[in-house]
Amino acid sequence: MAAAATMAAAARELMLRAGASDLEEEEGPLGGSPALQEPLQLGELDITTDEFILDEVDVHIQANLEDELVKEALKTGVDLRHYSKQVELELQQIEQKSIRDYIQESENIASLHNQITACDAVLERMEQMLGAFQSDLSSISSEIRTLQEQSGAMNIRLRNRQAVRGKLGELVDGLVVPSALVTAILEAPVTEPRFLEQLQELDAKAAAVREQEARGTAACADVRGVLDRLRVKAVTKIREFILQKIYSFRKPMTNYQIPQTALLKYRFFYQFLLGNERATAKEIRDEYVETLSKIYLSYYRSYLGRLMKVQYEEVAEKDDLMGVEDTAKKDILEWRPSCQARRGTRTQDFDTQFSVDFGGVDSEAHSQMSSEPSLRSRNTIFTLGTRGSVISPTELEAPILVPHTAQRGEQRYPFEALFRSQHYALLDNSCREYLFICEFFVVSGPAAHDLFHAVMGRTLSMTLKHLESYLADCYDAIAIFLCIHIVLRFRNIAAKREVPALDRYWEQVLALLWPRFELILEMNVQSVRSTDPQRLGGLDTRPHYITRRYAEFSSALVSINQTIPNERTMQLLGQLQVEVENFVLRVAAEFSSRKEQLVFLINNYDMMLGVLMERATDDSKEVESFQQLLNARTQEFIEELLSPPFGGLVAFVKEAEALIERGQAERLRGEEARVTQLIRGFGSSWKSSVESLSQDVMRSFTNFRNGTSIIQGALTQLIQVYHRFHRVLSQPQLRALPARAELINIHHLMVELKKHKPNF
Repeated sequence: MAAAATMAAAARELMLRAGASDLEEEEGPLGGSPALQEPLQLGELDITTDEFILDEVDVHIQANLEDELVKEALKTGVDLRHYSKQVELELQQIEQKSIRDYIQESENIASLHNQITACDAVLERMEQMLGAFQSDLSSISSEIRTLQEQSGAMNIRLRNRQAVRGKLGELVDGLVVPSALVTAILEAPVTEPRFLEQLQELDAKAAAVREQEARGTAACADVRGVLDRLRVKAVTKIREFILQKIYSFRKPMTNYQIPQTALLKYRFFYQFLLGNERATAKEIRDEYVETLSKIYLSYYRSYLGRLMKVQYEEVAEKDDLMGVEDTAKKDILEWRPSCQARRGTRTQDFDTQFSVDFGGVDSEAHSQMSSEPSLRSRNTIFTLGTRGSVISPTELEAPILVPHTAQRGEQRYPFEALFRSQHYALLDNSCREYLFICEFFVVSGPAAHDLFHAVMGRTLSMTLKHLESYLADCYDAIAIFLCIHIVLRFRNIAAKREVPALDRYWEQVLALLWPRFELILEMNVQSVRSTDPQRLGGLDTRPHYITRRYAEFSSALVSINQTIPNERTMQLLGQLQVEVENFVLRVAAEFSSRKEQLVFLINNYDMMLGVLMERATDDSKEVESFQQLLNARTQEFIEELLSPPFGGLVAFVKEAEALIERGQAERLRGEEARVTQLIRGFGSSWKSSVESLSQDVMRSFTNFRNGTSIIQGALTQLIQVYHRFHRVLSQPQLRALPARAELINIHHLMVELKKHKPNF
C-alpha cells in the first residue's frame, strides 16, 4: 500500500507539472517571462521500475506514519486505494480551477509584463547616466590631485622664500649700523646705561660681521670700516675708564673694595675687550694684578707688623718645658690664672691646694706678685684658661683686631688670637677677591686659580715666611695647636663659600704648624723623661708641679682635640702620659715609707684626674687610665692605713677564713687566747684608732673630697672585716669562748663609725 501511495504521489506531481507546461505554452504568445518558459527538470526519474519506489519507501515510511491524515486514515480504516483516487480527483479539480484563474488574469499579467519592460528601459537609462557621472568624477579627482600637487609646490616655494627673507633680514639687521649706536658710542659717557646697551649691540654686530665674512658675504665690506672705527672708540673709552678705577686703588687710605664693587657693574666692558681687543684686555688684567698684588702685600705687611705689637710680652721660651725645674714665682704665674679660670665645682679644693703648696711664700710677697701688671697680660704656657674660646663659632668669625685700638687700651693678646685675626682677614679678602676675579675676568677652574695666585701670591708667601720665622722661636704648644684648629675651621669655611683657591695655602700652613707642635711635645716628653727627682730639692706628698703642668696641658689638648679628633695628637699625648706616670713613680720611690709613697701617688693621680675631667669626657683614655690608677692606689692605701691599729684583726680573719675553706677549722681551738686578746684590744682602742686615722687622712690629702672618700672606704672596709670576724667566732670551735660576750654589736659599731664621717 505504501508503494501504491508513493506511485500516486509521483503521478500527481507529473500531472501538475504537465498542466503548468501547458499553461506556459498558452501564455507564451503573451510574452511571459523566460523563467516561466523553462522546461520541467525531472532529472533521472524512472517510473517504469520499482527500484526507485522501493528505495524511497524505507525513507518515507516513518515520515508518512507521522502525518496526521495518515494517522486518521489508519484509525478509521479507510481504503487507501479509494482514498488515493479521491485525492487525485480533488487535485484535478483544483488544477482545472487554477488554470481558469490564470486565464482570467492573463490581461493583468500582460500589463504587468509591459510595466516591467518599461522599468527595465528606465533603469537602463539611469545606468547610463550613472556611468557618465562616474566618468566625470574620475576626471574631477585627477584635477584635484593636480591642484594638490600645485598647492604643495607653492607652499614649498613660500617657505623657502620666508626662510630666505628671515636669513636675509637677520643679515641686514646684523650689518646695518643704526645712528643711535653711533651716537651712544661716540658721545655718551661709559657710565650711562645707554652706552652699555649700545656696546652690547656693537659687540653683537661685530660678531655677526665676523661670522658672515667667514662665509664669504660680500656685503660685510660695506660696514667693516664703520664697525672698526666704533670698536676702536669704544675700546679707548673703556680702557681709560677701567684703568682710572684701578689707579684709584693706589690712593692712600682708600677702601679698594668700593671701586672694586663698582667695577662689577661694568663687567661686560672686560668681556667686550676680551672678544674684540685681547691686547688691551691683557693690559688691564696685568695692571690690575700688579696694583692689587702690591696693595695686598702692603696692607698685610703693615697689619701683621702692628698686630704682633699687641702680643703678650711674656711668651714661652726654650726652657719653659714641662720637666724643667721652676722657681716658686714662675709656678705662681703659671698656676694662679688656671685656678682663677677653673673656679667652680673645684674652687675650694684648688684654692686650698694652692695655699698649701706654696705656704713658704709670705702673704705680702704673694700680694705684691698678684698685683704685678704682668699677671694680667701673661700668656700661660701649660694652662688653657679662656684661650680655647678662640675656636668657638662666635669668636672664630668675630671682627678682626684693630692694633692701634688695642695699643691705646693697653690690651695684649696671645699668639693664637693674633693668628685668628690675621687669617680671618686673609680668608675674607681672599674669598672676595677670588669671586671678583671669576666674575669680572670671566675665568674658572685652573685659570681662576692662576689669576688668584698672581694677585695674592706675594701676600701668601710673605705670610708663610712670617709664620715660619715666628715658629722657629715658638715653644707654646697650646698656641700652635689652637692655630692648627683655626686653620682646619677656616678651611671648612672656605669650602662652604666655594673658594678652593686657598686649599694649597692651608696645606702649607699646616705643614709648618704640625711639625713644630710635634717637636714641642717631644721636647716636653724628653724633659719629663730626663728629670731626676733627686735634683728637684725637697719633696713632700702634695701634688708635684710637673704633674700639675701635665694635667693642665693634657686637658687643654684633649678638650681642643675633641672637636676635630687627630690620631697623631692622641699618640703624642699617650707618650707624654707614660713618661709622666713613670716620673710620678720615680718621685714616689724617693719616699722612705710605703704610706708616704701611696699618699704622693694618690694626691697626684687625683689632681690629674680632676683637671682632666673638667675638660675631657668621662670615657676618654686619659680619664679611664688615671681613674684605674687612683682606685688601685686608694685601695692599697686603705689597707696600709688599717694595718697599724687593726692589722692583727685583719690577719686573723684572713687566716681563719683560709682554714675554714680548707676544712681545717679544728685548728681554731688553739687560737682562743689570741682571739680573746683581739676582742678586748679592739673594744678598748677602736674609737681612738678611728679618730687618729681620720686626722691622719685629712692631713695627708690636699683634696678634702678625696680624703673624705678614703676615710669612708677605710671605715667601710673596717666594718666588713669586723663582720667577717663575727662570722669566724660563730664557728663551733669558738662559739663557747667566754670573750664573745665582749664583742661589740655590728650595728652599734656602724652607728658609732658614722659619727666619724667628715662633712664638708
